[in-house]
Amino acid sequence: PFIVDACRFAENAWFIKQREPGQGERSIKSIVRDMFELADGMTMSAKKDAFANIGGWLAVNDDDLAQKARTRLIQTEGFPTYGGLAGRDLDAIAQGLSEIIDEDYLRYRVRTNEYIVEKLDHMGIPVVRPAGGHAVFVDARAWLSHIEPLKYPGQAVAVALYEVGGIRACEIGTVMFGRAPDGSETPAAMDLVRLAMPRRVYTQSHADYIVEVFEEVQRMKDDLTGFEIIDEPPMMRHFTAKFAPLSG
Repeated sequence: PFIVDACRFAENAWFIKQREPGQGERSIKSIVRDMFELADGMTMSAKKDAFANIGGWLAVNDDDLAQKARTRLIQTEGFPTYGGLAGRDLDAIAQGLSEIIDEDYLRYRVRTNEYIVEKLDHMGIPVVRPAGGHAVFVDARAWLSHIEPLKYPGQAVAVALYEVGGIRACEIGTVMFGRAPDGSETPAAMDLVRLAMPRRVYTQSHADYIVEVFEEVQRMKDDLTGFEIIDEPPMMRHFTAKFAPLSG
């Protein structure tokens, strides 16, 4: 079966409307319907394109597959009737699914990312273009070319952003993908830093503040050093690994 990861379905529909020939006059709702009609099912994190604080679901259009999923649920979580979301959270999801397809909201959200990407690019900071819907991505390996990939330039950028301006970012690179099951380590294909934008939180002044922090980090980037991992779990180390800065 073809299962869609639908956590950012509205942002993807916005890009279809903006970028694909013949789609510009269509509503976001109609594009979303066409997207899901092509799939056999969907997974959804409601904390993303549903504006909710918690929750999610698996939906399929095959009764036999749904029964298999419920059986697996019993093995891993319990009976479907054992719990679930509170009524307040279900209401929030229902309202969020309605509001997320508002084109004025989507236009503002995407434009915020575009604005930051344009400013960083103008400063000479390498970024992934075109700008995405949920985040800004900085090419840390290219920006901090003096730091070897196995010394985690993405982590160096993330730490600098937090120390300079309190901005929390996420390394998506060698820390996340570089270690093989046998424990060996090779550089990932890229070392990016993701700045995921909260929904309905940031104003223009917040976007300008992010740019100002990058300006400060840009001035000190040649003095930044790499990091080493001093403690890591056997799996998914990027969530809980501990680091120490390397000496210059």
